[in-house]
Amino acid sequence: MFLEIGIGLIVLWLLGFFLFPLGGLIHILLVLAVIAIVWHFIAG
Repeated sequence: MFLEIGIGLIVLWLLGFFLFPLGGLIHILLVLAVIAIVWHFIAG
C-alpha cells in the first residue's frame, strides 16, 4: 500500500514540478513519497 502511495506522490511531484512550479509544496510531496516508499520496504 505504501509503495503505491509513494509512486503516486512521485508522479504528482513530477507533474507539479514541470507544470506548476510551486516551490516548497512540490518538495514536500517528494519527501512524503520517499518516506512512504522507505516505510513500505521497512514494514515488509
